[in-house]
Amino acid sequence: MIEGITRRALFAAGGTALSAPAIAQDGFPNRPIRLLVGFTPGGAVDIAARSFSTKMGESLGQPVVIENRPGAGSNIATEAAARSPADGHTLLLSTIGSLVVSPMVMRLSFDPQRDLVPVSIAVDLFNILVVPANRPWRSTAELIAAAKAAPGRLSYGTSGIAGGPHLAGLLFDRMAEIDTMPVHYRGGAQIATDLLAARLDFAFATAPSVLPHVQSGQLRALAVPTINRTPLLPDVPTVAEGGVPGFDVPGWYAVVAPRGTPDPVIARLAGAMRTALGDSEVKASLNRNGMEPMPTTPAEFAAAWAAERSKWEPIIRDSGIRVE
Repeated sequence: MIEGITRRALFAAGGTALSAPAIAQDGFPNRPIRLLVGFTPGGAVDIAARSFSTKMGESLGQPVVIENRPGAGSNIATEAAARSPADGHTLLLSTIGSLVVSPMVMRLSFDPQRDLVPVSIAVDLFNILVVPANRPWRSTAELIAAAKAAPGRLSYGTSGIAGGPHLAGLLFDRMAEIDTMPVHYRGGAQIATDLLAARLDFAFATAPSVLPHVQSGQLRALAVPTINRTPLLPDVPTVAEGGVPGFDVPGWYAVVAPRGTPDPVIARLAGAMRTALGDSEVKASLNRNGMEPMPTTPAEFAAAWAAERSKWEPIIRDSGIRVE
């Protein structure tokens, strides 16, 4: 929730803000645009970037070239973007983890909030609260009741300390007033493997890693951890509907630029993203990979960025999470 407006409703309302043609500085863009991705090819962030970059380039009249710079939890790519010339020709497709969480849990030589500026949210990668099919729980409320009956006994999988699934689990514990145990893995595939083997009790897992198993009946989807249901799984309720009002863990990926990039350039880039993400082929590609287009104005993205900082700061502080 952002100042009383649901996240999706706010973003949907943003269409009028960029409906007028945006006039950029003279000559922009005058060469290909680099879109840095701090993860390896084939991962969810890379897939998102490749889904809309071609159409974005067509709108701008210059190609948008993906440059993968994985490593250090995507901080290598983030620092490269922060240190790049502020002319709009270098962008970064980033995550909540990189923009919000990393500065809170580790020492960095840069500050995303200080050194980068918002262009637009691109997509929302939806997660699913899942349990093994052999567990008896068929709703979030039943899972919470089981956790309360056995404090500290139920386990959930994460993709690493301070990663999205870990933070979702911490927020779930806090808001549902339960005590569960995180089990840390190096990626979503390992979480899915141990869920299928019933070595975990639940997880807030990414849709691409578990949706095929939900569809086959090997895992059970209890809820989605967002304020609104996702059109991609319209019959699956939200965690809030299951008894945890206000629970919202978005999974957006967003484009940022070096601070100092001229406002007209930012506006032109945001407009090109909106055009690209509105393309039917782009939408279909994203949907196949468990993502929804979610273009915003720079101001809407800034509000969402600030809201995530406010939400996760007390969770991270109280949990004492640090990554060395």
